[in-house]
Amino acid sequence: MGGSHDKRPGDGPRIESSDERAVLQDPRPAREGDDYQDELQLLVSVMLSAQSTDAVVNTVTPALFAKYPTAAHYAKSTPEKLGAQIKRVGLWRGKARNIHQTMTRIARDHGGKIPRSREELRELPGVGWKTAGVVVNHAFGTPAFPVDTHVGRVARRLGLTRHEDPDKVERDLSAILPPERWGRGHQLLIWHGRRTCEARKPHCSRCAVRDLCPRRGVKESD
Repeated sequence: MGGSHDKRPGDGPRIESSDERAVLQDPRPAREGDDYQDELQLLVSVMLSAQSTDAVVNTVTPALFAKYPTAAHYAKSTPEKLGAQIKRVGLWRGKARNIHQTMTRIARDHGGKIPRSREELRELPGVGWKTAGVVVNHAFGTPAFPVDTHVGRVARRLGLTRHEDPDKVERDLSAILPPERWGRGHQLLIWHGRRTCEARKPHCSRCAVRDLCPRRGVKESD
């Protein structure tokens, strides 16, 4: 394992060993905004998922997607009408405004299709680098290692990075794995962070990689 990709920016264990054990612990994929049928729905789901659980997002998306099947449908609506559809989701007012603006631009400037590059996607309102990375990876298979709070926390505890800045964490993680494994690594670190390596009190006693983990920054665990 590792080969030429065994650089260790944080002087911790190789992520290959960690993520393979995480698969054994719970093989279900960790996807943000689970219920989607196309790239447009995926983008909206990921935009809604910020500071909200997938379970909550999935309670509003079926009706939302049925009412707004295309970017043009969103564009013809208003932030107020969109907001009424997503009130269960955290920060719904800002998200409704961003979704409306983003869909308006997609309908006007991109022929109703989401941009295929991460760089173009990040320029849309409310998207940003992390969301763009998730979307291009899931939608188009473009290599990306987006860093959210779960990924950053688990990577630091495992000693895979010492950085807090998501862009620097992404650079460290991307240097460890070959590009074709970035998306899977991202998913596995999210799932491990949600199920085992929780923010307040990680469950180290049941962690599949506890013998590899230096537990950096962990003050209390069970």
